Order: sequence, then C-alpha cells, then structure tokens
Amino acid sequence: MNKTAYDKTRELLIRCIRTDTVWLSENDAETLRRAELTLHRWAEDECGWSTGGMNGGSFALVRDEDGDNKPYIEFHPNVGMKTIWRKIPDREAGALRRVADVCRRNGLDYYHQGDPRGCALYISKAGAGMNDTNYNQFVACSVN
Repeated sequence: MNKTAYDKTRELLIRCIRTDTVWLSENDAETLRRAELTLHRWAEDECGWSTGGMNGGSFALVRDEDGDNKPYIEFHPNVGMKTIWRKIPDREAGALRRVADVCRRNGLDYYHQGDPRGCALYISKAGAGMNDTNYNQFVACSVN
C-alpha cells in the first residue's frame, strides 16, 4: 500500500514520540519531512545525472566558487558545445532555514547529511551531543 503524505507525516510524529525526542505539531513534522525530501533531492542532483545519445550530456548542481556561493546547473554536452551554466533557486538554503526555524522553536538540534545514499536530515533534543559521527543514532526525518 502506498503511503500518503499525511501517513508519512504521522509516522515521523510517532517516531519522535517513541524516541522521546519531542512532541512536534503536525505542521512542524510536515515541514521537517518535506525539507528532508528537498535536501535529499539536492544531494542527488549534486552528484549529477546524464542523458544518453548524441544530443545528451551530463548535468550537475554546482555552487559558484567566486564568493557568492550561488547554485547553478552545469551542463556538459556529449558533442561539440562548451559547458553551459544556468542559475537556479537555492532550495537547499531555503530548506535549511525552515529546519533551523522549526528546531529553534522546539528546542532541537539538527544534522544535515549530504550523502544521497541515506537520510538527509536528523533531529535530536538540543544538547544531546549529535555530531557527524553519531547522527544516525537520532531521529531520521525521512519516511519511505
């Protein structure tokens, strides 16, 4: 059975309660769940993807290294053209702002894990000692 967005949000709420992390409102749980989806997709796109055939090429999300840190899609055509860059909205920064707001209001810490092979967002009670070596012992905000 396919879960609805509502079911997935409820599952995250229950996970927070069971681990004695925090009692979140449904809106806050929905914000965290959706932010995790955005951050996960962003990490996947940073790794890149490609299209086949003569007219295809490879794409990846990159950030400008000249100081403004703006995100771009970088396109490398398979045949004959130069690399093309196009500015895109910074969805990663927006998602992290929303996560920081929810965590601040609820007394939580968060960890953003940028590897697309796993969950992109973990939460814990503030001061629980979550860091880059133990984050997976806390609440994962992804729901499959």
